[in-house]
Amino acid sequence: MAIFDFDLSVAKLKALDRYTFDDFCLLVEVLRHERGCPWDREQTHKSIRKNMIEEAYEAAEAIDIDNPELLCEELGDVMLQTLLHSSISNANGGFDVTDVITGICKKLIIRHPHVFGDVRVSSTGEVLSNWESIKQATKGAKTATDSIAGISKALPALMRAHKIGQKAAKQNFDFASAEEALCKAEEEIRELREALVVGDAQHIEEEAGDLLLAVVNTARLAGLDSEEALHKANEKFCKRFALVEKRALSDGCELKEKSAKEMLELWENAKETAKNT
Repeated sequence: MAIFDFDLSVAKLKALDRYTFDDFCLLVEVLRHERGCPWDREQTHKSIRKNMIEEAYEAAEAIDIDNPELLCEELGDVMLQTLLHSSISNANGGFDVTDVITGICKKLIIRHPHVFGDVRVSSTGEVLSNWESIKQATKGAKTATDSIAGISKALPALMRAHKIGQKAAKQNFDFASAEEALCKAEEEIRELREALVVGDAQHIEEEAGDLLLAVVNTARLAGLDSEEALHKANEKFCKRFALVEKRALSDGCELKEKSAKEMLELWENAKETAKNT
């Protein structure tokens, strides 16, 4: 970590109206200084791992709702996570933020030979194909298995399943169509029903996982993104549930006091209401 004057740095940061990237880096060092913030100073890569994920999703939500002001704020939070991890590493004799920036710049130059080299491309498809080939070469992936193993296990399961399917498809190891994948999903439903009858929890979990994977492949072959599809389904459910509960409360009771038949009627009414709004 670079040596700096803590008091002068604090005074400088307090006096600014607009901040540069260098100012941001300095601010993080001030926070993690022995005279700074105890919380920031005590953090480790593992302790703020979830923070990185949460901030990325909050930025994604700002994009989804088309809110530029919120996106600006959330991108700052994402950048903060990068600087915190860099500071933590540097304090322990590892990489610093310059190493992070150098690494990504070198990666981008290598993966854009049509900009920084003599490769010629005529379409976005060729760019993506070159990108994937260079990525596999630089990561030392020699087989399809290496390529699949390189997909991060930290990704949401639906997203990872989609990517695994894409990698396998490049080896022609795939269903012929979405319809064929759907037949597999129907087969998995039958097997899940059988597992439920037996009642073995581990078997039920296995069959449920197989069903989800088959559904992801069905969506992928239909040109859909399962993560996005489920996100939209979740939002639709939440909106309809709100209508159901609102109607129950207008009847003078809580939703849980309704019978199963009454709940179904409320749900069907909510579906019709949602269609007409």
